[in-house]
Amino acid sequence: MTELEQLKKAIWDLHGCESKYSRSVAVHETFEGQTVWQGAVEVFDLLNHPLAKIAYAWVYKTDSGESRHVAVLGVPPINSPQDAIRAYVVAKARRSP
Repeated sequence: MTELEQLKKAIWDLHGCESKYSRSVAVHETFEGQTVWQGAVEVFDLLNHPLAKIAYAWVYKTDSGESRHVAVLGVPPINSPQDAIRAYVVAKARRSP
């Protein structure tokens, strides 16, 4: 299974709708001078989702080397790949002890 297929599956698993790949956007996000994300965010058009028309998805490796698939819906205030990364980083930081 390709990475894009894995991300489509993640969108289905997390949000319950089909998607169609649209494009890839390079994102470099920093916080207090430190890089918190640098890589590609894949943009998908959603089919028949009740709230969103777009999802932003990416894969990253944890400190232990495991792959994590993330899919964030494009609903306000999430209006861009950068917004999706920021929201995920903040949510992840809030969950960490």
